[in-house]
Amino acid sequence: MKRIATALGVALMALATIQCGGGGDTATEADTIKIGAYLSLTGLTATFGVSTRHGVEMAVDEINAAGGINGRTIEIYFEDTQSKPEEAPSAVNKLIAAHNVSAIIGEIASSRTLAAAPIAQASGVPMVTPGSTNPQVTEVGDYIFRVCYIDPFQGEVLAKFIANSLGATRVAVLRDVKNDYSVGLAQYFTETFESLGGEIVANQAYSEGDADFKAQLTAIRGTDPEVIFVPGYYTESALIVKQARELNLNMPIVGGDGWDSSKLLEIGGDAMENTYFTNHYAADDTTAVVQQFVARYAERFDQSTPDAMAVLGYDAAKILFDAIRRAGSDDRTAIRDALAQTRDFPGVAGVTTIDENRNAKKSAVIIQVKDGALRYYETVNPD
Repeated sequence: MKRIATALGVALMALATIQCGGGGDTATEADTIKIGAYLSLTGLTATFGVSTRHGVEMAVDEINAAGGINGRTIEIYFEDTQSKPEEAPSAVNKLIAAHNVSAIIGEIASSRTLAAAPIAQASGVPMVTPGSTNPQVTEVGDYIFRVCYIDPFQGEVLAKFIANSLGATRVAVLRDVKNDYSVGLAQYFTETFESLGGEIVANQAYSEGDADFKAQLTAIRGTDPEVIFVPGYYTESALIVKQARELNLNMPIVGGDGWDSSKLLEIGGDAMENTYFTNHYAADDTTAVVQQFVARYAERFDQSTPDAMAVLGYDAAKILFDAIRRAGSDDRTAIRDALAQTRDFPGVAGVTTIDENRNAKKSAVIIQVKDGALRYYETVNPD
């Protein structure tokens, strides 16, 4: 009986240790800061998510190699949205409920961020989107931030570029009606272009996942535009350009930052010549900070060139980590308050200041497709 009682006592002590987390587990958890990221790691726009993950991983490894944040290392959890807005809420719910993260990075696509941001807001978990440019994203609430420019600015940049640099007055628009980003960017572009005296001669639509655009392009051809504006994602935009050239629509075709992907030239091929798009950075920018990042990225990821999503993922993570350092803890409210105070943070995609609406004031660059490569064309500052 004595041996049984002793064994029972040891078992109860062990059970109590497990229920409390155990001395070793508690120490380990206290030494880490949990961060989540939800991204399109599979699906139609998988390059967005994979590139962003690469950038985030680089930032995490750098901060941990330097000793972490205030002596604590970053533990990162990734969830896949499958490139679907309806999957984003469950991904964020899992990061909060299952992993108890202190902050979240993601998504790139505005429609997926808009689907999940209300959950982060209601849970009081700060969220930083690297690349969602629709202005409604940060209007969800005071826990939602972004480190990229917004579509009203991007639309204005594109309108002025087409009017001034390309000298066009007649533009046809072909937008994705199922995509918040595409619809919003088309609207802001149109408003500025018409205010400059330009004319929208055609306004055609398609839906994400479509593969045949000949009917819309044939209708556009009948309006005799000088430029075609396609504010969509690379998946459809490259096909649109390719089919436009097959219909002898050889005028400049212009897009937004959703064009940036390693797949753009792979899908569009030679048809992509004489096209332009806005972006957050240019890989051929000769500044030291850009070229150092490009070299580190190429060394780590099989000599590949980082797209803007990789850069924005890296910058978003670094800005978040800087806020955690300044907050002095992983308390969610403290992190939110520190993010709101971000001023003049030097990143690969430029200097970031978070304004009173939790948006970033950033420059935009114009990329030209020339001789089968993406070339820096010009920079447009927010002022």
